Amino acid sequence: MAAHTVENIRNIALVGHSGSGKTTLAESILAKLGAIGRAGQVEEGNTVFDHEPEEKEHKHSLSLSIASFDNDGLHFNLIDTPGYPDFFGQALSAFPAVEILAMVIGADKGIQTTHRRLMQVASERNLPRMIIINKIDDHVGDCETLLATIRESFGNECLPLNLPSSGGTDVVDVWDEAAGDADFSSVAEAHQQIIDQAVEVDEELMETYLETGEVDKDKLHHAFERALREGHLVPVVFTSARSGAGLDDLLHILRKHCPNPSEGNPRPFQMIDDSGDREDWFPEADPSKETVGHIFKVTTDQFVGKLAYVRLHQGTLTPGSSIHLDDGKKAIRVSHLYEIFGKETKELEKAVAGDIIALAKIDDLHTGGVLHSSTDKAGLVFKSLPMPKPMFGLAVEAKSRNDESKIGQALQKLVDEDPTFQVDRVAATHETVARGLGELHMRVLLEKLKNRFNVEVDTRPPKVAYKETITAQAEGHHRHKKQTGGAGQFGEVYLKVEPLPDGEANGDGFEFLDETVGGSIPRQFMPAIEKGIRQALVEGAVAGYPMSGVRVRVYDGKYHPVDSKEVAFVTAGKRAFIDAVNKARPALMEPFVDVEITVPSSNMGDITADISGKRGQVQNTDYLPGDLCVVQAKVPLAEMSQYSNQLKSMSGGQGSYVMDYSHDEQTPPNVQAEIVAAFKPAGDED
Repeated sequence: MAAHTVENIRNIALVGHSGSGKTTLAESILAKLGAIGRAGQVEEGNTVFDHEPEEKEHKHSLSLSIASFDNDGLHFNLIDTPGYPDFFGQALSAFPAVEILAMVIGADKGIQTTHRRLMQVASERNLPRMIIINKIDDHVGDCETLLATIRESFGNECLPLNLPSSGGTDVVDVWDEAAGDADFSSVAEAHQQIIDQAVEVDEELMETYLETGEVDKDKLHHAFERALREGHLVPVVFTSARSGAGLDDLLHILRKHCPNPSEGNPRPFQMIDDSGDREDWFPEADPSKETVGHIFKVTTDQFVGKLAYVRLHQGTLTPGSSIHLDDGKKAIRVSHLYEIFGKETKELEKAVAGDIIALAKIDDLHTGGVLHSSTDKAGLVFKSLPMPKPMFGLAVEAKSRNDESKIGQALQKLVDEDPTFQVDRVAATHETVARGLGELHMRVLLEKLKNRFNVEVDTRPPKVAYKETITAQAEGHHRHKKQTGGAGQFGEVYLKVEPLPDGEANGDGFEFLDETVGGSIPRQFMPAIEKGIRQALVEGAVAGYPMSGVRVRVYDGKYHPVDSKEVAFVTAGKRAFIDAVNKARPALMEPFVDVEITVPSSNMGDITADISGKRGQVQNTDYLPGDLCVVQAKVPLAEMSQYSNQLKSMSGGQGSYVMDYSHDEQTPPNVQAEIVAAFKPAGDED
């Protein structure tokens, strides 16, 4: 039986940019608290957290990993996350599972792009944050400047709980102590600043403090937690995972000051009623209430099978419990509960509100799913995280016939595991396209495809999914007449096409109107004409890409009482439509993406010039603390296929970028002419 209570649980996620030392710090914590005998080394591939074959090969964290363990009356759920921008979605997935986000920043490299993005999302989601400055033993000289940069970047509420001392080999506590020697700054001044910041959230406590200069420690502790919950305080902690400097102090802070599930800000859900209206709903970390849990990660274990990582927000769960998934009316029986420790799992007899557990052998479980014990919660959904949209694509094709039978299921399992991986069959290009956040992301996923599922694929850059439309009004006509002996085929169609305004477009961007009079075309043939036109919309009328934004008016035609059939009007409608489109100034639309590029300030000129050469438009530039700059631009997606390598070359490997779909825009005439000239339409059968 689980011995811990809600108040004894500590859920902590280590996040940060690649190379900041998150996994090394996590291993040091496990070793210090006796969860493992010796801290593993990333370079040796023997850490608890980086246990996947791809992680051992690349020597970097590539997915979210959890270690649950008990120590001295507390139950810890420690989550390690990857820092590469390509795996940003994995880091975001930890947000719903924890009460505090511990941002690890290496004193050697300072604030990076991932730090800024994670801090922004955490602030927007009202998630308490702390900052851990790592590697102080080797880079203590950089710590004072880094602390100033942190406060400039993330706000003056970022205040140290300790300071480096003895040349980075130790730290001095500034929360409980007002005196001591530090490598920089003043212990007394730092103590005064953080106490002042904490008591500001409690007027009564602040009055007492101003009058007497002293505060009851229990009241001060509550003020600290409230300031943390409200984002009024972001504590900064100095440590070194390698040497152990400050590690005891960090663990004391995690034990004493990190909120338990009943003290943290509850994660936001929404209740959807029968009319579709949404109302915010927040769980209570109470084991006696009805059960509510949220699936924040799904993975496949070669021995256990499908594993769903669940944060239990409310209630209690035991083996044999019956729960419902999302709006499902049928109850699901929970056979086993598991505690997670890296790649290992251990069966549990009970889980209480605040626990992080795994469920196995339930096929319908999926990332984002809500588990609940009452049908009254059938409309409950988790308020979705702002996941980046995967824009880096590769067209994939099985290498062998044997792989063809397995590739679909294998790709779907990877999609289930990764919220930023998508696989689509693109009708416009007749390709299966797998999309991720970057080149490394896709490379790792293809390695998983081979290592885990024994499926090998050929890849190539995908064709750009252009769209066709028209920019003017025009008329089209076609008479279809076929006589082969016996009954023939006859159908004649006159129609007009015009651009369909955005505000009037329906789901497929097409409107069909019958404006014939006098029975020139019998009503029963109108669906056939529309069918032929829709065939042309799917297949493309000028370049082989889907067409949208078109209104068609059929205004006249002829029929034969014997020879007119549906097939005749399908062909007549299709060819009349193509005839009209070719007269209506057809245009090709290409996707544009919003790109945000972060590079050293010295590279700004190179970046803006390169964007202009890619037919892009720079929207904004800004300088950031730490001699960095950010460039925001809109660029054609077709120009971004090799940008990862290009950016590394331009910035000496120090640049990073993110991109998301922006809009579709008309291609330049020279580009459109080349694409149209290369199109070879398949002829219709006569």
